[in-house]
Amino acid sequence: QLRSFLESNLPNYMVPAAFVTLEALPLTPNGKVDRKALPAPDTLRPELEETYVAPQTSVEKQLATIWKEILGLEKIGIYDNFFELGGDSILSLQIVSKANQAGLYLIPKQIFQYQTIAQLVTVIGTTKKIQAEQGVLSGTLELIPIQQWFFEQKQPQAHHWNQAVFLENKQNIDPTVLEKIVESLLKHHDVLRLRFKQTEFSTQAFIASPDDTIPLTYLDFSVLPKDKQATAIEAAANKLQASLNLSQGPLFRVVHFKLGDNQPSTLLWIIHHLAVDGVSWRVLIEDFQTAYQQISQSEAIELPPKTTSYKQWSSRIQEYAQSSELLSEIDFWLATQYKSILPIPKDFPDGNNIEETTSTVSVSLSVEETQSLVQQVPAAYQTQINDVLLTALALTFNQWTGENSLLINLEGHGREGIFEDVDLSRTVGWFTTIFPVHLNLENANDLGEALKLIKEQLRAIPNRGIGYGLLRYLSQDKEIIEQFSSSKSEIAFNYLGQFDQVLPESSLFSLAQESSGFTTSLQNKRTHLLEINCGIYQRNLEISWSYSNKLHRRITIEELAQSFIKTLRSLIAHCQSPDAGGFTSSDFAEFKQSQWDQSDLDAITAAIGDI
Repeated sequence: QLRSFLESNLPNYMVPAAFVTLEALPLTPNGKVDRKALPAPDTLRPELEETYVAPQTSVEKQLATIWKEILGLEKIGIYDNFFELGGDSILSLQIVSKANQAGLYLIPKQIFQYQTIAQLVTVIGTTKKIQAEQGVLSGTLELIPIQQWFFEQKQPQAHHWNQAVFLENKQNIDPTVLEKIVESLLKHHDVLRLRFKQTEFSTQAFIASPDDTIPLTYLDFSVLPKDKQATAIEAAANKLQASLNLSQGPLFRVVHFKLGDNQPSTLLWIIHHLAVDGVSWRVLIEDFQTAYQQISQSEAIELPPKTTSYKQWSSRIQEYAQSSELLSEIDFWLATQYKSILPIPKDFPDGNNIEETTSTVSVSLSVEETQSLVQQVPAAYQTQINDVLLTALALTFNQWTGENSLLINLEGHGREGIFEDVDLSRTVGWFTTIFPVHLNLENANDLGEALKLIKEQLRAIPNRGIGYGLLRYLSQDKEIIEQFSSSKSEIAFNYLGQFDQVLPESSLFSLAQESSGFTTSLQNKRTHLLEINCGIYQRNLEISWSYSNKLHRRITIEELAQSFIKTLRSLIAHCQSPDAGGFTSSDFAEFKQSQWDQSDLDAITAAIGDI
């Protein structure tokens, strides 16, 4: 009853995660509540112990089952907050996909608006079921912004710019079965048949019709000694990585390595980046397993229904790029792009920046620290994981350069809900957005203030940044294109999400240990000076810092990476401290309280603490 009353009178973020019953509140000598003397919850997730409410209705139970599967948790109540359970924007797409398959029709932005199961059940079915073409598609389509960005780079070996996943099979897969599965994926996911033709003035994209050619290669290394197999696999992988062809195809290839009767076989998937992204890999691996299980049970292959096609998405955003709604973002993006930012320091100012010079430094959080980051930290300041990671990044560069401002190119999954009749949750393709973000730490005197500042700067970005690329590449106004033509950021940052749910214990696969070869040609140009990629693998947050060893010494990047992880740990500790917490203006967006400044919100936080 208390929770229901608060939810009807307060925004979601002001409803407590936990209710603890006390005989009396501890007081300071001044008669105020002694917050430090309040008992700390003694369980890792106190909200489940104190306020857990089990799902009761059929719909609540279905949603809870989906959440448990996607979030990898055993117990979820109807009042548990999706983002405080470790959810993020990529996982929200998977929630929507599973819910829609179960007939519980949702759109991605509803996960952000209604963050508990109790809230979501009130809006299920309030949007129309999205109809998507289920047949095999082919024909021409317009390039979307990320594809235009790729061709703008003028890579010397454009055909060799791939993504790859190397999997170890837990069960022996019959070659005939494997061929049927690859054929079904190729027909079902039209983008895997993409082709590109260069003309004198532009690049044209088209989806080829399916044919009898199955891009499947068998390599039998079982006759080789075990200690020679890894070298042979890497050599073969390098050759195959360079074998894709943008104009003739394929852009998708699967390689089956047979290693002997006493060893599991492996599958190397190679897809040109123009046709795939991180969300796509999750869909493809899921569909492979679905098809395999259906064949194993002597059933016909029937993959989940298609969502909105890449071709239709391309067409819709071409129209949206000319809309008044998008044009209203121009001033925001120009103000961001033209911020005066000093170049980052280099150890070797005249060095080369090609893939051959790439080196990587990796750091990670422990399992316990990662769990705190995704499940406990968000409640303090109503943050999402990117808020915390980018605050740590801004503070790290501030310590390195002494500058309060940092301009980065931020990557997002790009499947933004700008159309209510479009569902991209199971659409394979490259949707990534890349857009400039200005991180400013001015007036941040402590970790809490820094986190609130960066959070609000990220919340101010319209539609999660998709508009920048639309204006830069799809506008029909030449003046707009010229204004957006220069990008000064030397740093790229990308949080790739959580991968443990992609290959759970029940999966047909585990990650193979062998090298998948060079995913991009060593002659290709690096697109930034520093590239920071983060993801959660085997319950650890891993952060990779890629750089050119002709521009920076390894010790320089190692110190940066260590500074970042130290700062991130400090932020985690701060957010778990009794004195941490507070609201920002975006927490009250639904009430349009834009006239409140941060000092007003800090006063509200202090008043609540004194009650």
